[in-house]
Amino acid sequence: MRVNKLPVLRSVFTYFGRCSAATRQRWARALGWLASRTMRSRAHIVRTNLELCFPDAPQWQRDAWFHQHFYLLAQSVVDRGLCWFGKPEDIKQTIQITGLDGLGELLKAERRIILLAPHFIGLDAAATRLTMYLKESATMYTRQSDQDVDQLVREGRGRFNKVNLVSRHDGVRGLMRHLRNGIPVYYLPDMDFGRAGAVFVPFFGVPAATLLATAQIGRAWDAAIVPIISRLDAESGQYQVDVLPALEDFPGDDTPEEATARLNTLIESWVKVDPPQYYWVHRRFKTRPEGEARIY
Repeated sequence: MRVNKLPVLRSVFTYFGRCSAATRQRWARALGWLASRTMRSRAHIVRTNLELCFPDAPQWQRDAWFHQHFYLLAQSVVDRGLCWFGKPEDIKQTIQITGLDGLGELLKAERRIILLAPHFIGLDAAATRLTMYLKESATMYTRQSDQDVDQLVREGRGRFNKVNLVSRHDGVRGLMRHLRNGIPVYYLPDMDFGRAGAVFVPFFGVPAATLLATAQIGRAWDAAIVPIISRLDAESGQYQVDVLPALEDFPGDDTPEEATARLNTLIESWVKVDPPQYYWVHRRFKTRPEGEARIY
């Protein structure tokens, strides 16, 4: 007999959504400390990624980034309560956003828009803040293994306006159906989907399986590629989401492979500003070129 965990999950995240920012930060500090010591497989992934991407950084620096990353990660999980159950005015106060005027101009011009959201800690907060602004949007969704967790996440991500959640199993093609209809697509360009449709291009000097989709779609549909950069301030608990101007001349005359490598270099430059903000628990280098050993 399956136990329905949904009421308990709702209660926990509703509590996080209604409590003060200071209380959420205290919970995040405790959970981040605990996670870094008990989630051994994830801790291994984080340390491995930092060693691969910052081989010249001293060990003490990578250790500091490691602990800061787990705190930020825990804060982002706790803050989902705010995004899913908090008051809209509290969300807007906690998640500051810039660049909506430029996005509005693209919408008025009826441009097809890809909201390019690299794997930063604040990407869920950024998505929530954008759905409060956009009348309709679409994003890819990975079904959670636990049915109750899955329902909670789906409801939370679709809280504001109309959000089309496209199953990862439907791939990029599922998102393109919405893009063709003029619906902005929130897209994570730095996911490892395996070899199908991907090329190995450097990410911090390490070959990373990367889909060509951003460059291919940008050219085929004359889509505006709009970067979404999110950061979480560890001291204040405030998020800063920057909707940057659309990338100029992308993909331009580059081949899809060249444009994808250029995009990875751009993401690197955003990560280097504050390395702990990147989602290092993600197995970015899971798929390896033929003949190379597994990293994790």
